[in-house]
Amino acid sequence: MSMRTLPLLFLNLGGEMLYILDQRLRAQNIPGDKARRDEWTEVDRKRVLHDIILTMFNKTFIEELFKPQELYSKKALRTICDRLAHASIMRLNEASMDKLYDLMTMALKYQVLLCPRPKDVLLVTFNHLDAIKGFIQDNPDLLHLVDETFRQLIKIYSSVSAGEFQLIRQTLLTFFQDLHTRVSIFLKDKVQNSNGRFVLPVSGPVPWGTEVPGLIRMFNQKGEEMKRVDFQHGGTYVTAPKEGSFELHGDRVLKLGTNMYSVNQPVETHTSGASKNFASEKQQSTAPNPLAKEELNFLAKLMGGMEIKKSSGPEPGFRLNLFTTDEEEEQAALTRPEELAHEIVNIQAIQDQQRNQELARIMGEFEVTDQPKWSTSKVDDLLAMMDEL
Repeated sequence: MSMRTLPLLFLNLGGEMLYILDQRLRAQNIPGDKARRDEWTEVDRKRVLHDIILTMFNKTFIEELFKPQELYSKKALRTICDRLAHASIMRLNEASMDKLYDLMTMALKYQVLLCPRPKDVLLVTFNHLDAIKGFIQDNPDLLHLVDETFRQLIKIYSSVSAGEFQLIRQTLLTFFQDLHTRVSIFLKDKVQNSNGRFVLPVSGPVPWGTEVPGLIRMFNQKGEEMKRVDFQHGGTYVTAPKEGSFELHGDRVLKLGTNMYSVNQPVETHTSGASKNFASEKQQSTAPNPLAKEELNFLAKLMGGMEIKKSSGPEPGFRLNLFTTDEEEEQAALTRPEELAHEIVNIQAIQDQQRNQELARIMGEFEVTDQPKWSTSKVDDLLAMMDEL
């Protein structure tokens, strides 16, 4: 397991979350002068995206995220994603949050599977960050936060070897290996089978720096080429035109990680197989986990930098439905397997003095000046939140 996987996993999942929410908010958008109090407007859409991005790229949170550490469980990551999705005035019920998380994870799994080279996982991340900058191009404060994360990615991963990138990719695939949720976009494009497994292509550009398959070279003991044999590879491959840019700005070449919802495709999911995935995880969770306390401490540190937007005054939290109708959402909630309840970690989070001091320090940092002046949210009580896990 690579100790450098977590930042790439979180940033890519966060990017997919923003793609989906942007598409759904645009689909439900009502002109401001015609909108009722409980309806979404363009101003609301921007506010939600900006608030989530502010939380996602919070300086202290990013610092904790980039520390070398093992990849934590699906439950811990799902909790962070829940917190991130509700960092603004938007509210999702459990069924819609399940659907959002399914779309995020399956999209990223597909992208990691199709990466021509392990190092291209970084280009996928850059594509997500490039698109995020497009959401906030009129907000220089947020652009600065994203650019700082960009620079950290370049600084840390520019010196990572090809072997380490291979380990990062394998760590990501191990995380996703039991997830086989069917997504309508993938089914319609025939890149996913009805059982939820992806179809890998046998065509397109080969990885940068490699040759199109079809030729076997034979060498003698002195390294001299002695013979060539052609073979039929059964695909339609071409040489990669150029390598994608790993700089702050540039042509990434690779399209994986770009916004596949930008053409207003529906974001429906069919969740066969989800209960099986979480059922196995629930069975595993019944055994004592020696890393449980460390994982909770890690989660507390991360969430110390994640703020929940509290509605001030009479302004209500806006509800977003990721299903076509309210009836579909209600039906999904009724049929939601108990195993999907990620709050079932039965751990008594002991509030020892040392951890209280650490959390107080983190929370204290957010009461000072680290946030742009237009941010007015407060940090939730982290210890109370952890006791409810």
